[in-house]
Amino acid sequence: MFRSLRLFNYRIWFIGALISNIGTWMQRTAQDWLVYDILTEQDAAAMGIVMALQMGPQLLMAPWAGLVADRFDRQKLLMATQISMAVLGLALGLMVIADVAQLWHVYAFALALGMVTAVDAPARQTFVSDLVRDDYLPNAVALNSTSFNLARMIGPAIAGVLTVAVGPGPVFLINAATFAAMIAALLAIRRQELHPRQKVAKGRGQIREGFRYVKDRPDLVVVMTAIFIIGTFGLNFSVFVASMARTEFGGHAGDFGVLSSVMAAGSVTGSLLSARRERPRLRYIFGASVAFGVACTAAGLAPSVCLFGLALVPVGAAAITIMTSANAYVQTTTDPMMRGRVMSLYMAILMGGTPLGAPLVGLVSNSFGPRWGLGVAALSGVAAAAVGILWAWRAHHMRLRFDRSAPRKLSITYGVPDRPA
Repeated sequence: MFRSLRLFNYRIWFIGALISNIGTWMQRTAQDWLVYDILTEQDAAAMGIVMALQMGPQLLMAPWAGLVADRFDRQKLLMATQISMAVLGLALGLMVIADVAQLWHVYAFALALGMVTAVDAPARQTFVSDLVRDDYLPNAVALNSTSFNLARMIGPAIAGVLTVAVGPGPVFLINAATFAAMIAALLAIRRQELHPRQKVAKGRGQIREGFRYVKDRPDLVVVMTAIFIIGTFGLNFSVFVASMARTEFGGHAGDFGVLSSVMAAGSVTGSLLSARRERPRLRYIFGASVAFGVACTAAGLAPSVCLFGLALVPVGAAAITIMTSANAYVQTTTDPMMRGRVMSLYMAILMGGTPLGAPLVGLVSNSFGPRWGLGVAALSGVAAAAVGILWAWRAHHMRLRFDRSAPRKLSITYGVPDRPA
């Protein structure tokens, strides 16, 4: 389960990323509460706009950002993005402490952070393949998710307490300081132990080449379609949890932080289970999509905050299983020369749907209540699973067969696929 941590470079990266991710989740929690309960009167749509501005640049800048990740030194590129994000967090924190921050300031900060993240995301995702051998890559990707979700379990709980005690401003400053861990990790990495890759030389049509590569891989198309559906309508957890905690159950920032951490506990479980698997398979993505739909339905129907918290555990486990399995599948089945461009498209589809989905889900929550917002998430899981099942039915020549003599009379048979199913 933890075999990638035997490698010095990956171990340093994991520790630095964990500390930095804790700060990032602290800031996200404080920012969500700042918008939802301080700068507005519990406006879920405003939260959706913040998410849209933060995620939108990843959709628009994805092709260019992926080419940058393939063409330039990823270690140096990540150094630049980490410093930029630290400066942005510091600036917003100082504005909040000085009591001059307004809603449009948060919008502007979210947009700037989204632009930096658009460059950071494909470089960060593909840099893992520079740290480990290809046979370690699925495990390393899953442990990355574990780091991310351990931080999501720790960060919101700390941020919830601090936001109630001292306000969101100091939380932003703490986040800015945690970027020092990631910068130190990047400086400590042994370059001689990195796995060399051939950099993409300058040339015409390289962005189009990335689109053509994905278009000619039906398995990647169906994975990215399912991820778009889930990412757009299902992964708006800030909107769901904040509106349920405050509007439905009458809680405060501390409750929001605890509920976010409870869901992250499920995510850690899902990512650790993914780390045990030798190979990512499509069946994990679409099976977890069904589980995600069922878990979101249970959360939306929960009559009390305690039962809602319990329902968030399988929501988190299913969501991270989808994302980890899809991420590992795309990386391990993609030509290394194309990996940056393909992963940038994947990240754009995963995160770029938020500008469409987050405001819509926020409006649904405002108009009909937060339980209906969770209903939208549940439908997204069912829809993503349906896409995978229909594709498998057509691509793998699946057939239903009824055998009266067999103990299990109804079975599904299909041809051998080109890619792992």
